[in-house]
Amino acid sequence: MEEPSLLSIKGKIVPANSPATSTFPREEKRCSFITPNSDPVYIAYHDEEWGVPVHDDKLLFELLALTGAQVGSDWTSVLKKREAFREAFSGFDAEIVAKFSEKKITSISAEYGLDISQVRGVVDNSNRILEVKREVGSFDKYLWGYVNHKPISTQYKSCQKIPVKTSKSETISKDMVKRGFRFVGPTVIHSFMQAGGLSNDHLITCPRHLQCIASASQPPRAVAPPS
Repeated sequence: MEEPSLLSIKGKIVPANSPATSTFPREEKRCSFITPNSDPVYIAYHDEEWGVPVHDDKLLFELLALTGAQVGSDWTSVLKKREAFREAFSGFDAEIVAKFSEKKITSISAEYGLDISQVRGVVDNSNRILEVKREVGSFDKYLWGYVNHKPISTQYKSCQKIPVKTSKSETISKDMVKRGFRFVGPTVIHSFMQAGGLSNDHLITCPRHLQCIASASQPPRAVAPPS
């Protein structure tokens, strides 16, 4: 099973030996894409953050950038490069990124080994996010409006049943493309929805399925900016 969209949404990725990971009940059955060969970083993210609703604009911008960047790569690699992406894009502060000059874009591409079109895409998207914020108040409000501000809770019993895109991701993708966003095809947007908790795609046999439903019922917590 190909790794689905697992991205960290907190200040740092949970260490593999963290209490939350080490105390995950052995008798409980994780989503089947987690295997004995899965990287500890990947396992920790599944156990702590995948499917948890995200309402912080900077973190949503980060997720959008990283879900686009993972195309042609794998999620473990993306997770391990996440801090470098944060550094390159100023903590995903759209106000700052939108002001990147062509010289800055070229410098980031060279320093971090990123395709220059990818860097330009992130900068372009920062401008689109600012436009959305001026229009509706926040990137969070814009995105969550598509799901009536409540996560979609799916009922998949097998990873093979989880689609790579949905009618909802196609609808969001279509509007974002119309607005001028880049790297926002329906498959990328579906991954983004999973990563940001707009869609809870944990298998119903996985304890995290119900835990993410419970977390969605709690008021959004203030998230400290990345260090």
